[in-house]
Formats: sequence, C-alpha cells, structure tokens
Amino acid sequence: MTNIGGLFEKIVSVFSTYSIVSDTLDLLLLTFLFYSILKMIRDSRALTFAKGIFVFLVVYGVVLLLNMQASAYLFQTVFDNILLILVVIFAPEIRKLLENMGATSKAISSIRGFLNRTSSNQKSIIYNERVDVAVNELFRAVSDMSDKKIGALMVFEKETPLGEIVETGTIVNAEITSEMIGNVFYPKAPLHDGAAIIRDCKLYAAGCILPLTSKNNISSDLGTRHRAAIGMSEQSDALVLVVSEETGAISIAQDGKLQHDITDGAAREQLLNFLKMPVVGGDKHGK
Repeated sequence: MTNIGGLFEKIVSVFSTYSIVSDTLDLLLLTFLFYSILKMIRDSRALTFAKGIFVFLVVYGVVLLLNMQASAYLFQTVFDNILLILVVIFAPEIRKLLENMGATSKAISSIRGFLNRTSSNQKSIIYNERVDVAVNELFRAVSDMSDKKIGALMVFEKETPLGEIVETGTIVNAEITSEMIGNVFYPKAPLHDGAAIIRDCKLYAAGCILPLTSKNNISSDLGTRHRAAIGMSEQSDALVLVVSEETGAISIAQDGKLQHDITDGAAREQLLNFLKMPVVGGDKHGK
C-alpha cells in the first residue's frame, strides 16, 4: 500500500506541473516525429536495418555484462557517432521525409487559401482542360508504342522539383502531341533510351537518367526501365509511366509501388486523377 501511495503521489505531482499549452504541444510534436519515423521505415530497407540495430544492442548488452573491455570500447565508439552514421545511411529516407513535410506545409497553405476564398476555380478548370488534351495526345502515342512494343519511360512531375533529373537530359519544352512522343521514343532516336519529364502539361525534357530502386525483391522479369520508374517514385511524388520494350505492357509506378501490366484505359484514368487540380463543387471539367 505504501508503494502504491508513493506511485500515486508521483503521478499527481507530474500532472500538477503539466502545462496545457507547452506540454501538449511537446507531446504532439513527439508523437508526430515517432509516427513519421515509423512511416518512413515501414516497407523499406530501413526496417531491416532497424532489426539489425536491435541485434546490435543485444550484443552490446552481452559485451557489457561479460565485461569485455576491447569489444566494449569498439561498441562505445560506434554509439558516440551513431547520429552521423544514421544520417549517412538513411539520407534518401530523410530527404523523402523532409519533402513530405514540405508537401504537407504546401497543402496546409492551400487549405488556408481555400478558407480565405483566394483560390480560383476558373484557373483550375482551364488547367484541367489542358490536362485532358495533353493526356489524350499522350495516350494515342502510348497505345501505339504498346502495340508495337516500343519502350518508353515518362515521369510526371508534381510538387517535388525534378531539376537534378532534368539536368541529366536535354531540354525540349514542347507541347505534347502523339507525334512528338512517338519521335522521342522512336528506337533509333538519340533520346529514346532515357526518360521524358512531363512538367505543366508539356514535354519539358527527354533523355534523362533516373535513379534505380535499391529494393531487392523486384521481379527478375522487370528490366531497367521498371527499376528506374520505382526508384524515381521512391525519391519524389512523381508518377512514372512505363511501356515495356519486351512485352508492350503498360505499368505505373507511384510512391515506390509498381502497378504492372495494366490496361491503357486504367493508366489513362489514373494519370488524369493524378494531374488534375481539384475544383470546388466539381463539374464536368474537374473532379
């Protein structure tokens, strides 16, 4: 009973010094950070590394228990530099986390703009009409390339700027037409092996080099284009469309996941949903 009474007094003392504003914000910030870290390591190589860290800690505990001085010194050296080690190893994941936080900030700004009635439906409607025209032209070419088994790789930029990727290719900055897309990916064309970057409903660049995914569980049937598509979608919020040179199959990569061998109709619908701007109230031009 004495122990229970002491525990109760400690709990009461904690809540007696609780600040509604600062302590609540502190708890919310810590919760958000832990949630973001768990979300970052889920379904990625970071989860495997986290398991390795756990094993490392268990071994370290055994080393300390047995008083193994040389090993303890080595482990302690690693722990002294653990923050730097984690930053180097998880650089891609940390970059993506910061990009997602930036996108969240932008979304909050967009909501604030809507609440202040500063957004313009007319602009969204005009932009969505451009999207319809561009996607229709693009899928005329995609269907043709799929039938003829001509390989293609197209990246549709969204919030994350792809300037570093654009610099690896050639600036085109042309309106999207089925003829233009077909010429870029024509097998004997100089830019056909690289990726095309679609920005603001335009063919902005071609012949670009994309980062390959580091995942090891990718099917051996998928080639370099598909691995590059997954890698690009892991490092940005872009949607990547692939046409297989071997089978003509159409695939879409987004958020590090690949939808393989889907119909051109399903791919077209997904791309429209990805590119179109929201229209308050909705109408035939936007959903």
